[in-house]
Amino acid sequence: MRIKRYAFAVLLVLGGCSGASTPGEQEADVGTEAATPMPDAPPPPYVVYVTNEGSGDLSVIRGDTHEVTATIPLGKRPRGIKVGPDGQQLFVALSGSPPAPPGVDEDTLPPPDRAADGVGIVDIAEQRVVNVLRAGTDPEQIAVSADGTRVFVANEDAALASIVDIATGDIVAELPVGGEPEGVTLSPDGRWVYVTSENDSQVTVIDAAALEVVTVFDVGARPRSSNFSPDSTRAYVTAENGGTVSVVDTSTHTVTDTVQLTGDSVRPMDVVVSPDGARVYVSTGRGRLIMAIDADTLEVAGSVEVGTRPWGIALTSDGRYLYAANGPSNDVSVVDTETLQVIATIPVGERPWGVAIVEN
Repeated sequence: MRIKRYAFAVLLVLGGCSGASTPGEQEADVGTEAATPMPDAPPPPYVVYVTNEGSGDLSVIRGDTHEVTATIPLGKRPRGIKVGPDGQQLFVALSGSPPAPPGVDEDTLPPPDRAADGVGIVDIAEQRVVNVLRAGTDPEQIAVSADGTRVFVANEDAALASIVDIATGDIVAELPVGGEPEGVTLSPDGRWVYVTSENDSQVTVIDAAALEVVTVFDVGARPRSSNFSPDSTRAYVTAENGGTVSVVDTSTHTVTDTVQLTGDSVRPMDVVVSPDGARVYVSTGRGRLIMAIDADTLEVAGSVEVGTRPWGIALTSDGRYLYAANGPSNDVSVVDTETLQVIATIPVGERPWGVAIVEN
């Protein structure tokens, strides 16, 4: 395994008739035709959904105007969010456990509200929560099976991954995955689920069909998230305290390369891969940057400063725009990936956490 190190400084269209006349005037104006109503504005090319951990809701953002068009109540501490395979539903991890930032004495925190734990299912057309799956304690991140029948849930306080049958709400399996599991990601081919363990600096690999742990491998300190190349042959795992991105061969589930990211307060958090597999984008938390890594050379190709402590990120299906949830600054940055520039900043709810994009 080779280690690479890089120091990096870092319309709505208003329809209507002009000059509308009264009925009497219309009778007198014999030669005038009735105005044709303007057509409805076309839908945006995509819609962005952002979970707000602090305010317990979901911001709905038009992809063309960057306007927040709705705010949907969710429940306590919504964090991880995934789109169902049919594009009709969103799945959101909800937790009744109180926030426990690093350095906080957990003995001083209030007891968890277990009734608030679950996975909320949001109907996109109805813009509301239509069901909450009971999915073990303190859910943080989730993945949905390729056929849309199961959800895989990281139970942060229990060192478990719960697998839930969506139709029945039954927990069909509970698997040990290391202390403080967080990131949960399904490979594009639907075969593997990777679950990161912050405490044990490892990734647990689950066979998505057999619902069995097939192996565990080590990565950098405090891994937060993972993601796969479009062809499922590679995975990338961020390590917040290690400052690294591990590159994984998914045929053997072994780390083949490690990219060391350095810079002022850079802490790798979330990771997404461009649709062509050529670039890997990493949010850096306190580093305030989104970094772009060339997938061939594993060199940092560029970076852009966004808001305060960016966490969850997502790409449009063409890879052109990246959306970053900036927790402490309560906003979302829109990045043009061709220029690596922020083109918009969108105020949302309190402590935005996760991002999902639905194409129209």
